[in-house]
Formats: sequence, C-alpha cells, structure tokens
Amino acid sequence: MAETWNKKEREKKKKQSKKEKAEKKQERKENNQNGNNPDSMIAYLDENGNLSSKPPDPRKKITVNAEDIEIGVPKQEAPNPDELIRTGIVTFFNHDKGYGFIKDQQTQESIFVHINSSTDPLNENSKVVFEIEMGPKGSNAVNVKLQK
Repeated sequence: MAETWNKKEREKKKKQSKKEKAEKKQERKENNQNGNNPDSMIAYLDENGNLSSKPPDPRKKITVNAEDIEIGVPKQEAPNPDELIRTGIVTFFNHDKGYGFIKDQQTQESIFVHINSSTDPLNENSKVVFEIEMGPKGSNAVNVKLQK
C-alpha cells in the first residue's frame, strides 16, 4: 500500500510535536530540581501574620487563653449623662415650618431641631441647652431649653 503525501505530512507533524513535548519535559525537569523536596513547599506565618519561608522564632511565641477571646460585638457601655447635655446657639429657626438648626459650641456641628423637641420658644441667636439623639438623617437635638 502506497503512502500518500498527506499521510507523510501528518506523520512528520506527530514526530515534531512529540519531540517538542519531550524537550519541554526535559526543560521542566532541569529547572525544577529544588521543587522536589518537601521543605521548599512549606510556608510559615510570622508574628504579624505574614507568609514567610523561615520558621517563626519560638522566643516570640505568645500564649492566649481561650477564655480571653471575645466572639461577636462587645457590649456598648452606657454613655455618661453629663456628656449628652450640650450647649449651643440657634443659628436658624423657621417658626412657620417649626424647625431650625443649633450650632453646638463643643463640636461646632450644626444640629437639626424641631419645635416639638423644645419646651421653650426658640428664636435665632438664643443660647440653649440640649441633648443629642441620632435620627434617620443624622443627629437631632432633643429636650431643648433656653440657657439661663
């Protein structure tokens, strides 16, 4: 049976690809001599939590009691009532709409105030004593009284 030209070409391509594959395999074998031992594949964590190729120093080992580890959010301490009471000056107040803003003297922050939060009538440039409460749009002044 006579071989055709196409068949000869396919055989040449197969031999060429086998030769290239064998060369790549040999090259990988030569370049990867140090990767065969298990010590080169080990990674350590240092005291800061970073990966390192060196084992950690046993003198820097820190022991932690399991009881000291808190899982979850720590309980929030109740704020001091004296810190909640602030003083400020009414910078703007609209009597028709019933709201305005107080400039906190401690933080220089502008705080929203509604007429329902006040026991006394408010006017611009009035000195007031108030408490801060967080609302959906930010901090609000509550229990607003004129400063004496």
